[in-house]
Order: sequence, then structure tokens, then C-alpha cells
Amino acid sequence: MRTLLLKLSLKAIAALPLSLVQIIGSFFGLLAYVGSKQYRSLFRPQYERVVKLHGLPCKLWEAIRASGMLFSDSLWIWHNPEKALKLVEVTNWDVVETAINEGHGLVMLTPHLGGFEIIPRVLAQHFPATILYRPSRQEWLNEVVETGRAYPNMHFVPTNLNGVRQMTRALTRGEAIGILPDQVPSGGEGVWVPFFGRPAYTTPLPARLANRNNTPVVMFTAKRKKIGEGWLMQATRLTPLSENANIAAAELNVAIENAVLVAPEQFIWSYNRYKHPAGAELPPTP
Repeated sequence: MRTLLLKLSLKAIAALPLSLVQIIGSFFGLLAYVGSKQYRSLFRPQYERVVKLHGLPCKLWEAIRASGMLFSDSLWIWHNPEKALKLVEVTNWDVVETAINEGHGLVMLTPHLGGFEIIPRVLAQHFPATILYRPSRQEWLNEVVETGRAYPNMHFVPTNLNGVRQMTRALTRGEAIGILPDQVPSGGEGVWVPFFGRPAYTTPLPARLANRNNTPVVMFTAKRKKIGEGWLMQATRLTPLSENANIAAAELNVAIENAVLVAPEQFIWSYNRYKHPAGAELPPTP
């Protein structure tokens, strides 16, 4: 019963105007930060370290509010895809067209920043996209996410061998694939390379897939505009990634860093990017 009520509540919130949904998300971001010591212990050090490292102004409370909007934006986009598409401003689309017209497919990278869920929907207006995702451990949440993400021309595959095979086939057909490159991979599937100056277990999968057939790799961001105004979507084509897994993962992290710095307050700082997954070798010592 509790799960059903929660699902109905999320659906009711998604039916509200975007501006109100983002305000509600902002409130829950504040609530999570104030109410959870673990949340604070991850969020604040990661955020403050990066802005200090790059000499940026510290806007901690803005970042905390934006953390709640990460989920509320996603929820609203899932339930209002057509309205959401009208609120996204796309720049550098020529980068995408040039890449896909080369005929080798497209590796689409989208960090957890701003309205990142709108990006595959924009691409799906033009060509099919196969998206790699990691199912939630909570069955009810996984159901909410899978239902919300369902959209024409978008095909989601799990982070396993079968999912990788399906993405390989999609690239062979000249289609796009999507990967969230800032997630920590499972043990044995990544390498330790710097991310904002600290060792982070990172997947070399995008490079491995792209290098099979000289496939272009494009990094996308969807920076949130003012409350209720939508998102600014930008595309940056990366230089070809190295064949060496360690070098490629390091290159990938530099590209993610550059994407995060487009809107540092809108990144998912509550996520432990530096955790040690079970089965992975120990990170290098300083």
C-alpha cells in the first residue's frame, strides 16, 4: 500500500507545472541534506573540493537545492515528454548531425547533470538510441524509472554482457547508443584514474565500443535554465579515445569534468563517485 501511495504521489507531482515541480524538488533537496548525515558527508566535501580546485564561487545551498531538482526534472520529463521537448534549447546540433551522418553510429555520453533525461528524447526524434542503464535494487523504484523512461525510438538495456552486445549491434546498424559515464562500474569492469584530482573507478567501455568501428563520441549536457524555463542542451564531440583502457578512462574523466564545469551546481554531488566497488583492485596510493 505504501509503495502504491508513493507511486500515485509521484504521478500527481509530475502532473504539475514544471516550475512548481522544480520548487518541490528544491525543497526535497534541502530536506535530504539537512536530514541525512550520510548525504551531507558525501555532498559537501565533493562539491566544495571541486569549486575550490577550480577557483569557483561556492554556492553550496544552490547546489543542494539543485540536487533535488535532478530527480524532479527527470520525473517531469518522463511524464511530460512532448512539453519537455518544447522547453529544451539545442545548440551545436550540427555536431550531432555530422557525427551520425558518418555512418558509424554515435556514442552518446550524458553525465547526471541538470535535465539529463531530456537528451535521449531529443536524439530519439531523429534516430534510434539504445541506452545502457543500471536497474535499481528497489523493485518499486526500478518500475517507476523503467515506466517513466519508456519512449518511442529509445531502447534500454541493462549493464551486463547482453546489454553490451545489443549496443554493439546498434552501432553496427549506424544508430546511437547512450552511456551514463559518471557511474562507478562493477568490480573488474573499470580502472582507477583521476577524477577532479582523486582516483575514481571508471569504465573504459565507451572507448572500447567507439574504437571497434571508428564511432564518434559526443558529450552532452542539459543545463537547467531559470525555474520553469527548461534546459539548454549542448553537444561536444570528443577527440578519438585511446586504445589503452587506462588512458581512455582518464581522457573520459577529463571530458566529464569539463561537462560538470558547465554547471557545477547541477551535478549529482550526493553520489559517491570515489567508492571502491566489490571485486575491484585497491585504488592507487598517493
